[in-house]
Amino acid sequence: MKNDWRQKLHLEPESGWLNDPNGLSYFQGKYHVYFQYAPESALGTGPKCWGHWQSKDLLHWEFTGTVLSPDLPEDQNGVYSGCGLVRGDTLYLFYTGNVKEPGDYDYITAGRGANVILVTTADGHHMSPKQVLLRNADYPSDCSCHVRDPKVWEEDGRYHMALGARKLDDTGCVLFYTSEDLLHWEFACEKSVPDMGYMWECPDVLLLNGKHYLSISPQGLTHTEFTHQNVYSSGYFVTETEFEEWDYGFDFYAPQTFAAPDGRRLLIGWMGIGDIPYTNPTTALGWQHCLTIPREITVGADGRLRQQPVRELETLRKGRQEVPRDAVIQTTLPFELIAPVEGSCAIRLGDGLQLQYADGVFSLFFLDEQVGGGRNRRNVRLTQCTQIRLIADTASLEIYLNDGEKVMSSRFYPTDSELRITMERLCGTLYALDGLEVRNLG
Repeated sequence: MKNDWRQKLHLEPESGWLNDPNGLSYFQGKYHVYFQYAPESALGTGPKCWGHWQSKDLLHWEFTGTVLSPDLPEDQNGVYSGCGLVRGDTLYLFYTGNVKEPGDYDYITAGRGANVILVTTADGHHMSPKQVLLRNADYPSDCSCHVRDPKVWEEDGRYHMALGARKLDDTGCVLFYTSEDLLHWEFACEKSVPDMGYMWECPDVLLLNGKHYLSISPQGLTHTEFTHQNVYSSGYFVTETEFEEWDYGFDFYAPQTFAAPDGRRLLIGWMGIGDIPYTNPTTALGWQHCLTIPREITVGADGRLRQQPVRELETLRKGRQEVPRDAVIQTTLPFELIAPVEGSCAIRLGDGLQLQYADGVFSLFFLDEQVGGGRNRRNVRLTQCTQIRLIADTASLEIYLNDGEKVMSSRFYPTDSELRITMERLCGTLYALDGLEVRNLG
């Protein structure tokens, strides 16, 4: 059966362009996922807005439409990324209002306005009037005009805000502010690390097992065969200076975390990156990009973070098939495959993509340029590989290694929804997954 690339498990727009997840929160009995949205163009041109999905169970989603659009002088060139904070019966949403002044500017040191703006909502999709909280003059004097992506949380009786920034000397940093009332903010301090790029986007602060983890999406890192292989990266600081990437695949950026009502820390990322040298063929069909499956974040014995698909996903399993060693099977997308690993091995998906582990390196590489949209190879080092968990949607792959020690995400574009799986030196368990359509309420 021909694959139309409409996905069953990953949130994607019906039309237009999607990028960063924003305002992630659990509020009034529902999960809320906002996202950067250019509804007029799959290439991302036109007004940058916020779209909105809501769900009671992280599985069945309703799209309520465009909920924030640029309509102030302080956000005239885009409603950019931000966060959500629940207080009682109100959801506070903070975002960056982007302004590009007309004229001969470089829009780095001059000509750009970066305003922190607040709106509130009682239901998740009807918004209050906008309030401008911070402007360029409120940032340190050694900052460029690139300051954005507020993340707000409450701790020790005060509110805290992290903002990603680019300094005038082309180093990235996070600016920290504090407030007593969510309206008036004072600069507290900044964090920067040498040789960590020229811009830090999408900061997040996670408190897990009594320890703070700072997550950022830095731009301008040096690319190597095993680290920072994409145009831009995303990761977190294990220590003050040691940086670990969230995802080693082709398509992952701008993750954001939030708390589920049962206390789990959940992460959702943009399954895409800006300025990529490869393509997504859905663009010609009118839409581009998706979000990752929500992931549960936990702390491993080594202090590093682990990622697993939310446990709710397991309720979609509608069949179980034991796959013998070295088998060749045919299955329908979407599916989940879990395989224990005892040494070097490989999994081939159709004729276009291979996953391989050998000599301490796990690799994801495309054998067919059309299936990969121009993607080639990504690698990750492992001390050992003990398990592969693969979730394959109609046009996305998420690969979890060693119970989420490392993760690799990628778009892929098989022409057929029936896929042949070739196992080499592996056996495993295959699950068919029910596809869930997203209702459009917009």
